[in-house]
Amino acid sequence: MAHAADAPLPEPPRRLVRALGETYGEATAGAWLDGLPQTARRALTGRGMTAERVVEPGGRSSVVILARGAGGEPAALKLAPPFAAPEREREALAHWDGWGAVRLLEDAGDGLGLPLERLRPDVSLRSLPEAKALLEAAGTVRRLWVEPPEGHRFETVADRTARRVGAMAAYRADEAVGTLVAAALEARDGLLADAPEALLLHGCFRQGKVLAGDRAPWLAVGPEPVVGERAYDLARLVRDRVEDLVAEASGAAAARRRVNRLADSLDVDRERLRGWTLFRAVESGTRALAAGRDREAEPLLEFAGWL
Repeated sequence: MAHAADAPLPEPPRRLVRALGETYGEATAGAWLDGLPQTARRALTGRGMTAERVVEPGGRSSVVILARGAGGEPAALKLAPPFAAPEREREALAHWDGWGAVRLLEDAGDGLGLPLERLRPDVSLRSLPEAKALLEAAGTVRRLWVEPPEGHRFETVADRTARRVGAMAAYRADEAVGTLVAAALEARDGLLADAPEALLLHGCFRQGKVLAGDRAPWLAVGPEPVVGERAYDLARLVRDRVEDLVAEASGAAAARRRVNRLADSLDVDRERLRGWTLFRAVESGTRALAAGRDREAEPLLEFAGWL
């Protein structure tokens, strides 16, 4: 992909096609994907950008095109379907204004994608040894936890997790995972009953969402912003590299140590972090089961059982 006006957009990454179809339905996802080449061309041309390449394998809800601005400066353009709420991401990035996160460049306000500073998409925290990666992750996510803007339109943790409850509850009677599901739903109810804070959170924070940059060593990307407590935001990070954990003989003990270490380093209550980690692991595990991805579900549910 060499020129904004005449080069065809390569096929959307397979991961994106599969994930959008699974999450939003084949018909809804397909309609957006069919129009993606035209959308990309309009967005690039409208900003005077020249496209270089599409990031592969890419994310599960958007496509990122590495590009050059009108003056030749490196940039990136992120395109996401409207049903994936890109406007909320735009609002969160604008609020952070580059503090701990990728910077949103000056925008035409046309709703055609997010123009972003260029990071190094092939270098995330997952390239570091585990202990170093967790240390850098903690330092990055701490910067994102700020008061949301006045009059914000971000979803709350209560609302977001409520959308998952019905699908999870369908597994209550399942002999293999019913006990875990019941424990996860009970944990959620208790945590929401006495939530201690309402901060702006990344919403999907993990090592793969922190990329190397020039302006700062590490910057967060791909937020799914939500307002709630910090423990919710840390819960996804706790289970990073879950396949490695379940392969270890001491995996259960290592998982519990990770909960305690992250909680203590970021002044988060250990039990609240354990509870949200349990809920989010079981939610992800049951969602994978429902989609027929048993190999993905198994380590998640084994991990959840250790908590």
